[in-house]
Amino acid sequence: QVQLVESGGGLVQAGGSLRLSCAASGGIFSSSVMGWFRQAPGKEREFVAAITRSGAYTYYADSMKGRFTISRDNAKNTVYLQMNSLKPEDTAVYYCAASLRATTNYYANEYNYWGQGTQVTVSS
Repeated sequence: QVQLVESGGGLVQAGGSLRLSCAASGGIFSSSVMGWFRQAPGKEREFVAAITRSGAYTYYADSMKGRFTISRDNAKNTVYLQMNSLKPEDTAVYYCAASLRATTNYYANEYNYWGQGTQVTVSS
């Protein structure tokens, strides 16, 4: 059974940093493109970042470029999202997702498995 478990969310002041982690089980991690998405209240889920199976390539939404960094450790079956220079508009539930056959990596419907989400709140 595939499970993705996020951790590391919390409350931080604007300008601060958080590091999210997502631990995967079920044997699919090294075969999967891993992504982070987020959803704010009243808004649609949006793409944040993705990383290819080997970690060689990363992709970011424009508003996160230069502030967020996605990485993965295939030995630990874990993907990370380092978030710096956080803004109040980054407040959302952040979800980890795994895709076995993503093409663009940007769309939620390309991802097969999802975590339960972790809340990130940035105060002004």
